[in-house]
Amino acid sequence: MPEENKEEFLHTMRHSCSHVLAQAVVELFPGTKLGIGPAIENGFYYDFDSEHHFVPEDLPAIEAKMREIVKAREPFVSAEHARAEAFDYFEGRGEKYKIELINGLPGDTVNYYTNGNFTDLCKGPHVVDTGRIKHFRLMSIAGAYWRGDEKRPMLQRIYGIAFATKDELEAYVKQQEEAAKRDHRKIGKALDIFVFDEDVGPGLPLWLPNGGAMIEEIEALAKETEFNAGYERVRTPMLAKEKMYLTSGHLPYYAESMFPPMDVDGQKYYLRAMNCPHHHKIFAARQRSYKELPLRLAEYGTCYRYEQSGELFGLMRVRSMQMNDAHIYCSPESFEQEFLNVCKMYTDYFKIFGIEKYTMRFSTHAPEGLGKKYVDQPELWKKTEEMVERTLQNGNINYVRVPNEAAFYGPKIDVQVWSAIGREFTLATNQVDFAQPGRFGLTYKSCEGRDETPLCIHRAPLSTHERLLGFLIEHYAGVFPLWLAPVQVKVLSITSGEETYAKEITAALRAAGIRAQCDLRADKIGLKIREAHMMRVPYMIIVGGKEAQSRTLSLRLRNARNVNGLTLDAVLQTLQDEIRRRSSAQLFAAPEAASAGEAK
Repeated sequence: MPEENKEEFLHTMRHSCSHVLAQAVVELFPGTKLGIGPAIENGFYYDFDSEHHFVPEDLPAIEAKMREIVKAREPFVSAEHARAEAFDYFEGRGEKYKIELINGLPGDTVNYYTNGNFTDLCKGPHVVDTGRIKHFRLMSIAGAYWRGDEKRPMLQRIYGIAFATKDELEAYVKQQEEAAKRDHRKIGKALDIFVFDEDVGPGLPLWLPNGGAMIEEIEALAKETEFNAGYERVRTPMLAKEKMYLTSGHLPYYAESMFPPMDVDGQKYYLRAMNCPHHHKIFAARQRSYKELPLRLAEYGTCYRYEQSGELFGLMRVRSMQMNDAHIYCSPESFEQEFLNVCKMYTDYFKIFGIEKYTMRFSTHAPEGLGKKYVDQPELWKKTEEMVERTLQNGNINYVRVPNEAAFYGPKIDVQVWSAIGREFTLATNQVDFAQPGRFGLTYKSCEGRDETPLCIHRAPLSTHERLLGFLIEHYAGVFPLWLAPVQVKVLSITSGEETYAKEITAALRAAGIRAQCDLRADKIGLKIREAHMMRVPYMIIVGGKEAQSRTLSLRLRNARNVNGLTLDAVLQTLQDEIRRRSSAQLFAAPEAASAGEAK
């Protein structure tokens, strides 16, 4: 089956699965009211309003009922009905959510699909009969606000997966089991990286010292990379007057994603949801010359966005975020090179993090959205999108084109990456802006002395601290490379007699810029090692009487391998080298390093 036909079949089959799920639930739990049930990536879900509180123990029974329906090979039959008839039909069954949907549909008719004794409001398509549904499994239960509105009723959502073959289904289940072990929320809590607190508010993470250390490393990487690439760092406030966001166009296009304004001396101020207007003001602070371009302004700016409660998810969807932001102001002639330089920056970062699979989602506008969702300048949209696509092609960049997902001010690139276990994440963004520079009156003097408006590239190759670290926690399963590990070395004394030497080693490590901690507790050494291992510490230094007497070190690696008889200078030099390289492998794990001593 051609790939495009397979994808079409899978989507249709998964949609049909959602109907069978709803049919099974209604039969098993009479009185349940129906919400919606679409196909989604890898599967399907259906939302229910039921007096029964669904629990995981219900899923096997629901799945068994679904298999009965599949075995019966019930045909899916489509029928068109007058709106009034449809209204009466669903009102008679007390399906208030379906009635609301009917009221929002255009035209004088609506479509039903019926299989067996089950009928649902649906435009389709579906497979021919339930027997065409192949390999599926119910996975989980969650709460979901009706139509995503936290002011509306909370429904119960049942998720399932469906694939064309048994092997594909089992491979996905295995991946999900591995993903559950790598859940950044669980690992982040276990490794003391971040927490959420109800008194602070949902979606507002607190970074613990371990998380703070990781953020410092990420910022150091970004600042070093950007300095070498000719960026200049700026700092801007976290709020501004309403007028600035009206000028930029974020109001009203982006208003729903911004926190409500505050009144200060009769003026409306907003917490910033994006850094670009502030950077435009810095560009506009004085007259610019073509000789200054491209001008690259960078800032790790904190932004606040109002994500609805039902959309918040660990570090992946938050309301406070620190963004690896920069804006490049350039001429049309230098655009292609600047854009490709940003793409190269992505790939250089991916090499450091061991990200092997990635692609760029090239998001374009839809003409019918002009003036509503997008800036109403059709010629500039056409010109800019052609320019971006030509650049992607000239740079041999792997990309897919996605319509109707552009930013309101221009086309954008969303960078999709896959973790070590094959999970897909939207990690970073690269956007082209043809609108805001003109709105702010930004100009530079050309070599002929004319005022020209620059193009602006918005880019965030390291995303936000929140999303990046959420991804990296899952990508590494908490087993971070030395340079990124919150605690890089744990010095463990065997008895109280080695305390002085253990403290001396720890002080030397910290003086060398290595994040080292000393464990001098009277507990047994086995317990200390286990605890350090549970915290995924890359290196442990075991200090016993022999080491104190000979003034040597015994190094224990995270993989439980031991390297004995090392000098402090040799350890410092090797660890510093591993950190400097931002290596993903432990240098002491190499055979030549291990030969320094026999494993215990």
